Amino acid sequence: MIDLRRLVVLAAVALLALGTGMAVASPAKPKRPAVATAVPPPPAPPAEPLPRPKIYLFRGAMGPIFSTGMDRLGEKLTKAGFSADVYEFTICRWVGDRAISSYKESPAPIVLIGHSMGGLCSVVISEMAAKENIPISLVIAIDSAHATGDVPLNVERFINIFMSDSVLGGGDVVAVPGYRGHYASYDLKENSRVTHINIEKSDDIHRQIIEMVTQLPRIPAQSQADAVPLRYLVPANTPVELWDSGVRVPVRTGDTMESIAAARRVPLWTLAQSNSLAENAPLTPGQSIIVPRHLTPPEPAAAMAAPAPAPPPAGRK
Repeated sequence: MIDLRRLVVLAAVALLALGTGMAVASPAKPKRPAVATAVPPPPAPPAEPLPRPKIYLFRGAMGPIFSTGMDRLGEKLTKAGFSADVYEFTICRWVGDRAISSYKESPAPIVLIGHSMGGLCSVVISEMAAKENIPISLVIAIDSAHATGDVPLNVERFINIFMSDSVLGGGDVVAVPGYRGHYASYDLKENSRVTHINIEKSDDIHRQIIEMVTQLPRIPAQSQADAVPLRYLVPANTPVELWDSGVRVPVRTGDTMESIAAARRVPLWTLAQSNSLAENAPLTPGQSIIVPRHLTPPEPAAAMAAPAPAPPPAGRK
């Protein structure tokens, strides 16, 4: 007679062995780790423009008679919506103290523009601000006095418009050693129509100054490391174009002085003077050429201009 209990035990053992064999033959597939979906970071908010600059203008000696161009420039700047005040150079340090106090209370770009002794005053205030670690965004000296000091390190941009043969002005202002800001100097001694008492009255220079001041709060940051100082003797009867500083650009195959000037939209004479080269000097690929630039970077069309075509191989026309 069959033992039912023994039969049940044998059946259980058989089922257990069968299950184990199937498990060995078909191992379970490992679960794939969950992959976190990368979430792109939110776009950075656009950089907010700086506050509108505060502009301080300074007349020269006997300013109400000989520096009236500063008053006209101040009126134009005020009409353009800027805070622009005109002062006598004789209260230079008092105005400097006020400008420094105003900046500490409500920081805003400082612009200093001076004619004759007013140009000297602009540099004096820059030196005062340097001692307080306050930057000066822009200084424009217009035929400042010979005694004008050097441009201190805290000045981000300096433009000197002068006549080197001027007796009343003639300040050939240079920067202190180690200066890394943007610097441009324009000697107008070859222009017979310009004198010390009318150089600050040029409507064209006024227009360019207003454009520069308007751009200051919204220009992209320019690396000071690549800024090359400019010094020009402006040819006679040539309009003054207020460039910001120079920048080095590489020469490509087929480039000439003339083609680079055309691509960058600058007069050929500026390249010749900046690089101490003749206007028709041959160029070598890989060579660098100093080109003047404005506050804003070159337009894409100019920066990306195609190189001049290479000459055809010998024997082909």
